[in-house]
Amino acid sequence: MFWIPILLVVLPITVVDAAQRNYSLVLSTTSGGTGRPDGWPFPRPIVLTNDTFPGPLISAQKGDTLNINVTNLISSPRVRRSTTIHWHGIFQHRTSGSDGTAQVSQCPISPSHSFQYQFGTDGQAGTFWYHSHLGTQYCDGLVGPLVIYGESRINSSLECCLSLSSDPQDPLASLYDVDNQNTIITIGDWNHLPANEAFRDTTILQPNPDSVIINGNGRFVRGPEFPVTPWPVSVIGPVTRNLRYRFRIINTSCYTFFNVSIDKHTMTVIEADGTEVNPLTVDSFTIFPGQRYSVIVKADQPVGNYWFRTTPTPNITNWDQNKDPAVNNAIFRYEGAPIAEPTTTFTPPTKTLREWDMVPYSSPAPPGGTGLPDKTFVVPINLVNDAMGQATIWTLGNGSFFGTAVPTLMQILTGSISAQKALGDDNVVTIGYNESIDLTLVNDCDPGVPCAIEDNHPLHLHGHEFAVIQAANQPTPNYKNPPRRDTVAIYNGNVTIRFNTLNPGPWIFHCHIDWHLAQGMALVFAEAPDRIKSGPDSVILPPGWKELCNIYDSLPPDQQ
Repeated sequence: MFWIPILLVVLPITVVDAAQRNYSLVLSTTSGGTGRPDGWPFPRPIVLTNDTFPGPLISAQKGDTLNINVTNLISSPRVRRSTTIHWHGIFQHRTSGSDGTAQVSQCPISPSHSFQYQFGTDGQAGTFWYHSHLGTQYCDGLVGPLVIYGESRINSSLECCLSLSSDPQDPLASLYDVDNQNTIITIGDWNHLPANEAFRDTTILQPNPDSVIINGNGRFVRGPEFPVTPWPVSVIGPVTRNLRYRFRIINTSCYTFFNVSIDKHTMTVIEADGTEVNPLTVDSFTIFPGQRYSVIVKADQPVGNYWFRTTPTPNITNWDQNKDPAVNNAIFRYEGAPIAEPTTTFTPPTKTLREWDMVPYSSPAPPGGTGLPDKTFVVPINLVNDAMGQATIWTLGNGSFFGTAVPTLMQILTGSISAQKALGDDNVVTIGYNESIDLTLVNDCDPGVPCAIEDNHPLHLHGHEFAVIQAANQPTPNYKNPPRRDTVAIYNGNVTIRFNTLNPGPWIFHCHIDWHLAQGMALVFAEAPDRIKSGPDSVILPPGWKELCNIYDSLPPDQQ
């Protein structure tokens, strides 16, 4: 049986000095295709990072520089052989060559080759993650958590995080007692076929997942081990009664969003996508692919086992909560509780998080305040047939983006994309420096008929966070203190976001349903291209960046 870790592995690193953190990630695939994280009896290959799925925790302190060497030993012919890694939520100021977006910021890392990503944290702190950004490869397992703590938050060896909160840079640290590698929770969906095979039919919008994976484990309801020998599910904890825990929850799905709750417990939201928010107590929240939340949970119930629920949409095939409540859920276990599955029952939530209720803890005003933005773009989402009428593709704005033979960043550096280029056939939009930009995102399933939440598109902007001026279902816009994040879901009419262009680079804006990205739902903002080439904001390329393309272009198709 393939071993999937229940607790996150903390990656050993070398510390050069107080500001440099060196990591080494080795990518491979399960030996003989023996991966079965949900008990499905027919193993499939999984892309592993340092022999684990999900990958190991990468942690740093606010202000650190990260040097992450990636070695590509992916060998299974059933998955994508080349790779890139995107550091989701990191601004990458002056380091867009390390953003990790295939054919936008770099060419892929070829099999049997290495590449070192180098980037600073630019004063950021919070919950982030990393994942492949080549095709639909992250659906095959290349995902992992990335956490940036405040100064003095990590011990000198960085072998593990401090067990108890002691971060003087975190203004909300007094609200919780425990924040370590064991309080990081990744939630994802899982397909029993590798991504390339599951998505072979180009006439479908996306393949439905087979199960939910929490911290690397799940349970398939029709597996042969059920009900005689149930497949083990993940355990959150054990928690110590009366302590307060900061749980960092990351949705690593390729398609599914989740309604998260814990039986008999409330949760206090203090962070969304790397931005601290005024504490807001709820009994459930919805998390879309690419999003992250930090919530404080006080272990104030009698010692026992409780269900940590991640009710999925779409509903996983044949899921029956009465038949097996462990499907899609994990065990929230107290110290001293028996090693057993919970018997608690689901209580419908009475206070679900509304996105527009979140207020940033500091600097709450959006760029430009209540004034008009410098530019406004209306960005419709549409589903069309390709030029040959043989496949279904998505458009975002005026077209689709499938990547180009020469990465966008390389085109900018060689002068192919300039400040004079407004919009090309490759769905690249040039925007200037120090402008406030409003994007009005339009998602009408039928003319005049708002979409249901099942029709959501979580849209993620690289290189930035943005103010959500008007979220889905929000009755009126908020120009005073809107929530800030880097991934927003649009499913009901229009959503408006605003950001400032103070970070020159090529930044992709795309749906984080990975199947939809593969079908073209993306555009690229070429932000202040002239400043990328020279001046105080010019890009600093990592060693070996230019050589990636020559190596990749020489590969046969089955290794790309």
